[in-house]
Amino acid sequence: MLALTKKYGEKRAFVTGAAMGLGKSFCKHLARDGWTIGMSDVNTEQLEQAADEIRTLGGTPILFSLDVSDRQRYEEVADIFLERVGGIDLLVNNAGVGDGAAFHEYSLENWDWMIGINQMGVLYGCHFFVPTFMKQKFGHIINIASAAGYANAPRMSPYNMTKAAVISLSESLYYELKPLGINVSVVMPTFIRTDIMQHARGSEEAIKAGRKLLQKTKLLPDDAVKEMLVKAGKGKLEIVLPRQSRVSYWVKRHFPWLFRRTLSNLAAQQIERAEKRNKA
Repeated sequence: MLALTKKYGEKRAFVTGAAMGLGKSFCKHLARDGWTIGMSDVNTEQLEQAADEIRTLGGTPILFSLDVSDRQRYEEVADIFLERVGGIDLLVNNAGVGDGAAFHEYSLENWDWMIGINQMGVLYGCHFFVPTFMKQKFGHIINIASAAGYANAPRMSPYNMTKAAVISLSESLYYELKPLGINVSVVMPTFIRTDIMQHARGSEEAIKAGRKLLQKTKLLPDDAVKEMLVKAGKGKLEIVLPRQSRVSYWVKRHFPWLFRRTLSNLAAQQIERAEKRNKA
């Protein structure tokens, strides 16, 4: 049994991006402990399929069609969920998209799209549920960020910026809400084998490289989420995984000059490859 299950007897969770990947894995782990789960996603067909699996595992799914960048719809969904179950014990702001491109190649329309989902979607989730958490004086928020939020690798500026914002928001909320009995965790993983780049809009080269890295990783969503929930249950603010992410996080904090040199070299290599392609 999860530590969060023991702590929150009513077992009420709301998860965004719940139809697949990390979101679905969160729901599966919670379902085994009999949680009632507000499962939201833009893909209603896959959400229905995921809900069947959650019921089989012992959970009680409540389904919502939700684009997390739609503020009005998110408010409606949060109100319906809270009225139906009477409160919330766990919020998982998971929905997100991955993308990559050189800064000058990424259109402002794409920036709006990325910020709307990765940054504002998390903000909306916190905004609409935090008042209930504060009234209850208990509960837990898990925000899914990324190692990109502290690494800031080249040709990933839109994704980097939105995930850095999630880290910053999570840390701010941690200090504000902890004295009220509410915990906040922010997850900063490197690559997990998910479909996060299925809607990518950036450069063909960056998308191809990102998808290749996702397929090469051995870290699967179920294994990653298990570690996330265990560490969240221990009250951890920063959840950095796997080992590769923990090493890079440590190096940046203690040897920033080495970290910067490594990424500067990477950027130079990317520019060189781009110039060769343009000449070909």
